[in-house]
Amino acid sequence: MSAKKSAMWISIFVFALLAGLGVMRAQTGANADAVAAVSKLENDAIKADLAGDKTFYEKVLAEDWTGGDSEGTWYTKADLMKMFADPQHNKTNSEKLSDLKVRVYGSTAVATYKDTYDMMMMGQHRASTVIGTDTFSKMGGEWKEVASHASVAK
Repeated sequence: MSAKKSAMWISIFVFALLAGLGVMRAQTGANADAVAAVSKLENDAIKADLAGDKTFYEKVLAEDWTGGDSEGTWYTKADLMKMFADPQHNKTNSEKLSDLKVRVYGSTAVATYKDTYDMMMMGQHRASTVIGTDTFSKMGGEWKEVASHASVAK
């Protein structure tokens, strides 16, 4: 191979390497922003639960959101809004989030965590620690929660 061809291939390789590093750096920055945004939403959800703030969930939950609780029941966004409208039978007394981890896959983010709570739900007292998974999708420039599920922690 001539020196000219070698130099050309080295130049192409260096250009491709630098371009790849630039893309990777941009993706890492975007992922860090997404992790921060979804982490904030998870922590804000705890504040909303404690305050009985249904407006938070009206904004953050996708219209077709579904959530499964640790008792084996599925809920829709409409179900959740009805529960917030009845604070006499649905109230969070205490709640603490721990072990939060957020993974980002393009316009999708998955948050896993441990949640310890004491609440009244549909007139029944519940106190437990669960492990949960929330799935978010970036829609119209905003992160929306599209699905949630919890299981009793061991």
